[in-house]
Parts: sequence; C-alpha cells; structure tokens
Amino acid sequence: MYTDHFGLTGQPFQLTPDARFWFESRTHRKAMAYLGYGLAQAEGFVTITGEIGAGKSTLVAHLMATIDRARLNAVSLVSTQVEGDDMLRLAAQGFGVATAGLDKARLLDAIEQRLGEELRAGKRNLLLVDEAQILPVSSLEELRMLSNFQVGGKPLLQTVLLGQPEFRDRLASSGLEQLRQRVIAAHHLEAMGADELEAYLRHRLGLVGWTGRPDFAPEAIVAIHKASDGIPRRINQLANRLMLAAALEDVDTIDADLVDAVAEEIGADARPHAPAPAAAGERVLPLRTARPTLVEADPAGIADPAAVPDPAIARRIAALEARADEQEAMLRRILALLIEWAEGDAERPARFNAA
Repeated sequence: MYTDHFGLTGQPFQLTPDARFWFESRTHRKAMAYLGYGLAQAEGFVTITGEIGAGKSTLVAHLMATIDRARLNAVSLVSTQVEGDDMLRLAAQGFGVATAGLDKARLLDAIEQRLGEELRAGKRNLLLVDEAQILPVSSLEELRMLSNFQVGGKPLLQTVLLGQPEFRDRLASSGLEQLRQRVIAAHHLEAMGADELEAYLRHRLGLVGWTGRPDFAPEAIVAIHKASDGIPRRINQLANRLMLAAALEDVDTIDADLVDAVAEEIGADARPHAPAPAAAGERVLPLRTARPTLVEADPAGIADPAAVPDPAIARRIAALEARADEQEAMLRRILALLIEWAEGDAERPARFNAA
C-alpha cells in the first residue's frame, strides 16, 4: 500500500531473503571473504554463525545467485530436526540422486558416484546447510562422513554450515571434535554498525525507485539503530512499519519521534497482554459487560474507601480507550487509502481504453 503512495516499484524492506537486496556491510564483507577462502581450499567445512535475523539466509541467497554454475554444483538445504539417515537422503536428493528403495550402504554408493560424475565433468560440489544449530549429532556426523569421499586425492564435497550462535558452542563440545578439526574457515556475523545504517536504508530504497520521499532525518537513523540493535531483519521490520506510518500520516520526513512511536508499537505487539490482577474475591467482568457502579456518599460526606474506584484500574481503562481510538483512526486511514487505490486502479483501464 505505501509503495503506491510513495511511487515505489516494490517493497524495499521485505523480510524474505532476496539476493537482489544484498548489502555488503563490514561483517558481511568479511563473511564473503572467509567463504571465498574456504571455497578456494575445495575441502572441509566452512561455518557462518549469527543472531536470528543477522543475514545468514541472505548471504546464502547472494552466494547461490553469484556462483559460477559451470564450475560449481551447489545445493542449499534448510535443515530440520532430522536424524543422520534422513540428512543423507536430503543431501542425495539435492544432488539429484534417486533415493527410493535404497538402504544406507547403497545410498552412500549412489551419492559418491554422483559427486564423482560432477567432479569428472569439471564441477566441484558444494553443500550449504542452514539452521545447523538444530541438527542432531547423528546428522552432523553423516555430513562429516560425506567429506571423506575422494577421487585421486581430491575431495568430492565441501560443506558450508550456517547457524545461530549456539552452534559455535556445539562445535566446541568434545563429541564433535572430529568435525571441528575439519573446519577450515569460520566467521560470526556481527550487528550492523550505526555508521552503516543510512547507506543500508538508501541502498534498499534505491532498488525500488525511491526518489527521496520519504526521507529519514539524521536523528531517525540513530533511533532506528538503537531500536533494532543493528540486526538487519529487525531494521527491515521497523523500516517497513515506518514506511506504512509515513504513508498513513502523509509525512515526507521520518523523524525520531515517529521511530520511537512505531518501535513502541512493535514492542507492545510482542509483549503478552495480561489483564491486571483482581483483588482477592473480586470477579473481573469483560469490558463489554462491565457497568459503572454508583457510589453513595456516607452521611459524613466521605465516601467509603472500599467503594472508590482503583486509580490504577481507571488509568488502565483510559489507556485502553485511547489505544482503541488510535486504532480506529488508523483503520479509517487505511480504509481511505485502500478506497483511493481501488478507485485509481479502476480508472487506469478506462484511460487506457480511451487512448
């Protein structure tokens, strides 16, 4: 919706990894350098770790989009919690091996034969496994065993493992020492620096036809980095909501106040909304069925303290009513934009036919 409002050709801050939006931050540049070094060795394992949303999947998408397919046969797997035999079948299917009816011994033979065919055709084999932190030890061990395949002293397979920070802890355990010894390069994706954020936003906006509207005030850039901790997915989530808010409010410059307000909304959405605890023996009615209670003054003109409404509850009700009003106003603005968009969409064919 905001794409039409600002004349953009697409969504600049979508959460789905897309190689077109690759941005080479300092940490991602280092990751590509380590990958390049590891791939040049043509053996063993390369590990890339990072927080949730740090850009691991985007890194894989970028690598898959830029490799030379004539020289490298690359297969990407998003792992699930599968045991060793199932991991073998996933890898085999990725490399085009029919697995139906094959026991483990024949499956390993088929994989080795297939990888050997690729190598003899002048192609190296690369297996990328994302979400490696959830793989059981049996699956990691089977991947290690696949790295043993060789022809004429040349390894048939190289593997890149990507996972969250806890994967580093797993690799450090004694049970995976043999796998750890085969890791030839490793990198941990850090958060994006505050000095990189403005270039990141402008890069993504520029890819969808951004002409400077809306712009981001300098203090807004600082606020976005603070609210997102420099994690790309959090930046995209916040920036996407900011673009929507800017369209709804019809503003051309996003400032720090808007960033703080939207960040607070996102935080409120993520927090559980537990009702205020009721006093002992008190029954809490839903707001729709609750009715105000008249409090009669005592003869001395002083109200019974037990009958006076709790100020905290009154403030909470007021806050809920204010939030409901804000949501209703926002829905009205969204409806108005949708109507405007629909009417404009209906007029375009008419103008075309008239032409």
